[in-house]
Amino acid sequence: MLRTLIADDEAPARNRLRKLLNPFVDQKRIQIVDEAEDGIETLEKLNANPVDLLFLDIQMPGLDGFEVIERIDPADRPVIVFTTAYDSYALRAFEANAIDYLLKPISSERLQITVARVERMRSEPELRAGGDERMARLLDWIDLQAEKESPVTKRSGDYLQQISVPFRDRILILPVSRLIAAEVEEGITRLHVMADEHPVGGRATQSYVVNYTLDQLEANLNPEEFLRVHRSAIVGISHIREMIPWFSGRYKLGLTGGHTVIASRERSRQLREKLLM
Repeated sequence: MLRTLIADDEAPARNRLRKLLNPFVDQKRIQIVDEAEDGIETLEKLNANPVDLLFLDIQMPGLDGFEVIERIDPADRPVIVFTTAYDSYALRAFEANAIDYLLKPISSERLQITVARVERMRSEPELRAGGDERMARLLDWIDLQAEKESPVTKRSGDYLQQISVPFRDRILILPVSRLIAAEVEEGITRLHVMADEHPVGGRATQSYVVNYTLDQLEANLNPEEFLRVHRSAIVGISHIREMIPWFSGRYKLGLTGGHTVIASRERSRQLREKLLM
Protein backbone atom coordinates (compact mmCIF):
# COMPACT_ATOMS: atom_id res chain seq x y z
CA MET A 1 0.00 0.00 0.00
CA LEU A 2 1.33 3.43 -0.98
CA ARG A 3 1.24 5.94 1.86
CA THR A 4 0.31 9.16 0.06
CA LEU A 5 0.44 12.92 0.66
CA ILE A 6 -1.49 15.40 -1.50
CA ALA A 7 0.10 18.86 -1.74
CA ASP A 8 -1.90 21.59 -3.47
CA ASP A 9 -2.81 25.13 -2.41
CA GLU A 10 -6.34 24.83 -3.82
CA ALA A 11 -8.85 22.89 -1.69
CA PRO A 12 -11.07 21.95 -4.70
CA ALA A 13 -8.06 20.41 -6.46
CA ARG A 14 -7.15 18.41 -3.34
CA ASN A 15 -10.73 17.22 -2.96
CA ARG A 16 -10.96 16.19 -6.61
CA LEU A 17 -7.74 14.20 -6.44
CA ARG A 18 -8.79 12.54 -3.19
CA LYS A 19 -12.07 11.51 -4.85
CA LEU A 20 -10.23 10.12 -7.89
CA LEU A 21 -7.97 8.13 -5.56
CA ASN A 22 -10.87 6.57 -3.62
CA PRO A 23 -11.02 3.43 -5.81
CA PHE A 24 -7.32 2.81 -5.10
CA VAL A 25 -7.99 3.34 -1.40
CA ASP A 26 -10.81 0.78 -1.55
CA GLN A 27 -8.45 -1.63 -3.28
CA LYS A 28 -5.91 -1.04 -0.49
CA ARG A 29 -3.34 0.15 -3.04
CA ILE A 30 -3.20 3.67 -1.59
CA GLN A 31 -3.56 5.18 1.87
CA ILE A 32 -3.99 8.98 1.92
CA VAL A 33 -2.26 9.99 5.13
CA ASP A 34 -2.43 13.79 4.88
CA GLU A 35 -2.76 16.95 2.79
CA ALA A 36 -0.68 20.14 2.60
CA GLU A 37 -1.65 23.62 1.40
CA ASP A 38 1.77 25.09 0.58
CA GLY A 39 5.42 24.18 0.06
CA ILE A 40 6.53 24.85 3.63
CA GLU A 41 3.72 22.76 5.11
CA THR A 42 4.57 19.98 2.64
CA LEU A 43 8.13 19.79 3.93
CA GLU A 44 6.99 19.90 7.56
CA LYS A 45 4.57 17.03 7.05
CA LEU A 46 7.08 14.95 5.10
CA ASN A 47 9.68 15.43 7.84
CA ALA A 48 7.18 14.42 10.51
CA ASN A 49 5.68 11.50 8.63
CA PRO A 50 7.50 10.19 5.51
CA VAL A 51 5.33 8.77 2.72
CA ASP A 52 5.77 6.60 -0.36
CA LEU A 53 4.02 8.86 -2.87
CA LEU A 54 3.68 12.63 -3.10
CA PHE A 55 1.26 14.33 -5.47
CA LEU A 56 2.88 17.74 -5.73
CA ASP A 57 1.44 20.89 -7.27
CA ILE A 58 3.98 23.18 -8.95
CA GLN A 59 2.56 26.60 -8.17
CA MET A 60 2.21 26.88 -4.41
CA PRO A 61 2.92 29.71 -1.95
CA GLY A 62 5.92 29.61 0.37
CA LEU A 63 7.94 27.26 -1.82
CA ASP A 64 6.99 26.08 -5.28
CA GLY A 65 7.04 22.40 -6.20
CA PHE A 66 10.57 22.49 -7.61
CA GLU A 67 11.92 24.13 -4.44
CA VAL A 68 10.17 21.50 -2.31
CA ILE A 69 11.91 18.72 -4.25
CA GLU A 70 15.34 20.21 -3.63
CA ARG A 71 14.76 20.42 0.12
CA ILE A 72 13.40 16.91 0.74
CA ASP A 73 15.96 14.71 2.48
CA PRO A 74 17.11 12.31 -0.27
CA ALA A 75 16.96 9.37 2.14
CA ASP A 76 13.24 9.99 2.69
CA ARG A 77 12.16 11.27 -0.71
CA PRO A 78 8.96 9.61 -1.91
CA VAL A 79 8.07 8.93 -5.51
CA ILE A 80 6.90 12.30 -6.82
CA VAL A 81 4.09 12.92 -9.28
CA PHE A 82 3.75 16.55 -10.29
CA THR A 83 0.28 17.97 -10.79
CA THR A 84 -0.15 21.24 -12.65
CA ALA A 85 -2.60 23.33 -14.58
CA TYR A 86 -1.37 24.21 -18.06
CA ASP A 87 1.97 25.91 -17.59
CA SER A 88 4.19 26.00 -20.66
CA TYR A 89 7.35 26.48 -18.58
CA ALA A 90 6.64 23.49 -16.32
CA LEU A 91 5.52 21.28 -19.21
CA ARG A 92 8.70 22.06 -21.17
CA ALA A 93 10.71 21.15 -18.09
CA PHE A 94 8.93 17.82 -17.64
CA GLU A 95 9.05 16.87 -21.31
CA ALA A 96 12.70 17.85 -21.69
CA ASN A 97 13.63 15.49 -18.86
CA ALA A 98 11.12 12.65 -19.26
CA ILE A 99 9.39 13.43 -15.95
CA ASP A 100 5.89 12.10 -15.36
CA TYR A 101 3.19 14.63 -14.53
CA LEU A 102 -0.58 14.93 -14.33
CA LEU A 103 -2.20 17.84 -16.14
CA LYS A 104 -5.24 19.34 -14.43
CA PRO A 105 -8.07 18.53 -14.61
CA ILE A 106 -6.74 15.04 -13.89
CA SER A 107 -8.50 12.15 -15.61
CA SER A 108 -9.14 8.81 -13.89
CA GLU A 109 -7.61 6.96 -16.86
CA ARG A 110 -4.35 8.92 -16.62
CA LEU A 111 -4.27 8.43 -12.87
CA GLN A 112 -4.61 4.65 -13.33
CA ILE A 113 -1.45 4.63 -15.45
CA THR A 114 0.44 6.81 -12.98
CA VAL A 115 -0.41 4.71 -9.91
CA ALA A 116 0.59 1.52 -11.71
CA ARG A 117 3.90 3.14 -12.70
CA VAL A 118 4.58 4.21 -9.13
CA GLU A 119 3.88 0.68 -7.89
CA ARG A 120 6.41 -0.69 -10.38
CA MET A 121 8.99 1.88 -9.28
CA ARG A 122 8.52 0.84 -5.68
CA SER A 123 9.04 -2.85 -6.48
CA GLU A 124 11.89 -2.38 -8.97
CA PRO A 125 14.81 -0.37 -7.47
CA GLU A 126 16.48 0.17 -10.85
CA LEU A 127 13.41 2.05 -12.08
CA ARG A 128 13.47 4.21 -8.95
CA ALA A 129 17.16 5.00 -9.46
CA GLY A 130 16.47 6.15 -13.00
CA GLY A 131 13.69 8.38 -11.70
CA ASP A 132 16.08 10.02 -9.24
CA GLU A 133 18.51 10.88 -12.02
CA ARG A 134 15.73 12.30 -14.20
CA MET A 135 14.64 14.45 -11.26
CA ALA A 136 18.21 15.75 -10.91
CA ARG A 137 18.28 16.64 -14.61
CA LEU A 138 14.94 18.41 -14.23
CA LEU A 139 16.33 20.66 -11.49
CA ASP A 140 19.47 21.30 -13.55
CA TRP A 141 17.24 22.32 -16.48
CA ILE A 142 15.29 24.73 -14.26
CA ASP A 143 18.52 26.35 -13.04
CA LEU A 144 19.90 26.65 -16.57
CA GLN A 145 16.74 28.30 -17.88
CA ALA A 146 16.82 30.78 -14.99
CA GLU A 147 20.41 31.73 -15.90
CA LYS A 148 19.49 32.19 -19.57
CA GLU A 149 16.51 34.37 -18.72
CA SER A 150 18.43 36.59 -16.28
CA PRO A 151 22.06 36.91 -17.43
CA VAL A 152 24.18 38.77 -14.87
CA THR A 153 26.76 41.38 -15.90
CA LYS A 154 29.47 41.46 -13.25
CA ARG A 155 31.13 44.65 -12.09
CA SER A 156 34.88 44.74 -12.52
CA GLY A 157 36.74 45.55 -9.34
CA ASP A 158 34.80 48.04 -7.24
CA TYR A 159 32.55 45.57 -5.41
CA LEU A 160 30.21 46.39 -2.54
CA GLN A 161 31.87 46.72 0.85
CA GLN A 162 28.65 47.49 2.72
CA ILE A 163 24.97 47.15 2.07
CA SER A 164 21.95 49.15 3.22
CA VAL A 165 18.86 47.46 4.65
CA PRO A 166 15.60 48.98 5.94
CA PHE A 167 14.94 48.28 9.60
CA ARG A 168 11.93 49.76 11.41
CA ASP A 169 12.22 53.56 11.11
CA ARG A 170 15.80 53.67 9.86
CA ILE A 171 18.28 52.28 7.35
CA LEU A 172 21.09 50.07 8.60
CA ILE A 173 24.48 50.05 6.89
CA LEU A 174 25.99 46.58 7.21
CA PRO A 175 29.44 45.40 6.09
CA VAL A 176 29.09 42.66 3.48
CA SER A 177 31.41 40.49 5.58
CA ARG A 178 28.38 39.90 7.83
CA LEU A 179 26.23 38.67 4.93
CA ILE A 180 25.71 34.92 5.32
CA ALA A 181 23.24 34.38 2.49
CA ALA A 182 20.65 36.09 0.30
CA GLU A 183 17.58 34.12 -0.76
CA VAL A 184 14.41 34.72 -2.74
CA GLU A 185 11.02 33.23 -1.89
CA GLU A 186 7.86 34.29 -3.73
CA GLY A 187 9.72 37.22 -5.28
CA ILE A 188 10.92 38.57 -1.93
CA THR A 189 14.67 38.92 -1.32
CA ARG A 190 15.76 38.25 2.24
CA LEU A 191 19.27 38.79 3.61
CA HIS A 192 20.56 36.56 6.41
CA VAL A 193 23.34 38.31 8.32
CA MET A 194 25.42 37.85 11.44
CA ALA A 195 24.02 39.83 14.35
CA ASP A 196 26.10 42.69 15.76
CA GLU A 197 27.87 42.64 19.11
CA HIS A 198 24.53 43.11 20.92
CA PRO A 199 22.14 40.77 19.07
CA VAL A 200 18.42 41.37 19.40
CA GLY A 201 16.91 38.73 21.67
CA GLY A 202 20.24 36.93 21.86
CA ARG A 203 20.01 35.69 18.28
CA ALA A 204 23.28 35.02 16.46
CA THR A 205 21.78 35.91 13.07
CA GLN A 206 19.12 38.27 11.76
CA SER A 207 17.21 38.52 8.50
CA TYR A 208 16.04 41.57 6.56
CA VAL A 209 13.76 42.02 3.55
CA VAL A 210 15.33 44.24 0.88
CA ASN A 211 14.36 45.60 -2.53
CA TYR A 212 17.44 44.27 -4.32
CA THR A 213 17.09 41.33 -6.66
CA LEU A 214 19.54 38.44 -6.50
CA ASP A 215 20.80 39.42 -9.95
CA GLN A 216 21.64 42.92 -8.67
CA LEU A 217 23.38 41.51 -5.62
CA GLU A 218 25.32 38.95 -7.63
CA ALA A 219 26.52 41.66 -10.04
CA ASN A 220 27.83 43.82 -7.19
CA LEU A 221 29.33 41.27 -4.79
CA ASN A 222 32.91 40.05 -5.08
CA PRO A 223 32.77 36.61 -6.78
CA GLU A 224 35.80 35.56 -4.73
CA GLU A 225 33.72 36.01 -1.58
CA PHE A 226 30.16 35.19 -2.70
CA LEU A 227 28.72 32.54 -4.98
CA ARG A 228 25.29 32.12 -6.55
CA VAL A 229 24.76 28.51 -5.51
CA HIS A 230 21.20 28.25 -6.77
CA ARG A 231 18.78 30.28 -8.87
CA SER A 232 17.26 31.54 -5.60
CA ALA A 233 20.31 31.78 -3.30
CA ILE A 234 23.70 33.48 -2.89
CA VAL A 235 26.00 32.48 -0.04
CA GLY A 236 29.08 34.00 1.56
CA ILE A 237 31.84 31.47 0.93
CA SER A 238 33.55 32.20 4.26
CA HIS A 239 30.28 31.38 6.05
CA ILE A 240 30.10 27.81 4.73
CA ARG A 241 30.63 25.54 7.71
CA GLU A 242 29.88 22.17 6.15
CA MET A 243 28.90 20.56 2.86
CA ILE A 244 26.52 17.64 3.26
CA PRO A 245 26.10 15.28 0.26
CA TRP A 246 22.49 15.62 -0.85
CA PHE A 247 21.63 13.87 -4.11
CA SER A 248 23.02 13.49 -7.64
CA GLY A 249 26.09 15.63 -6.99
CA ARG A 250 24.30 18.32 -4.99
CA TYR A 251 25.29 19.55 -1.55
CA LYS A 252 23.33 20.92 1.36
CA LEU A 253 25.39 23.82 2.73
CA GLY A 254 25.47 24.38 6.48
CA LEU A 255 26.15 28.07 7.08
CA THR A 256 26.99 30.33 10.00
CA GLY A 257 24.18 30.44 12.55
CA GLY A 258 22.73 27.10 11.44
CA HIS A 259 21.16 28.39 8.22
CA THR A 260 21.12 25.88 5.33
CA VAL A 261 20.93 26.24 1.55
CA ILE A 262 20.80 23.59 -1.18
CA ALA A 263 23.34 24.13 -3.97
CA SER A 264 22.61 23.11 -7.56
CA ARG A 265 24.67 20.33 -9.10
CA GLU A 266 26.81 22.70 -11.21
CA ARG A 267 27.34 25.16 -8.36
CA SER A 268 28.23 22.28 -6.03
CA ARG A 269 30.95 21.31 -8.48
CA GLN A 270 32.23 24.91 -8.56
CA LEU A 271 32.27 25.02 -4.77
CA ARG A 272 34.32 21.84 -4.58
CA GLU A 273 36.84 23.36 -6.97
CA LYS A 274 36.92 26.71 -5.16
CA LEU A 275 37.37 25.06 -1.76
CA LEU A 276 39.99 22.65 -3.19
CA MET A 277 37.98 19.55 -2.39
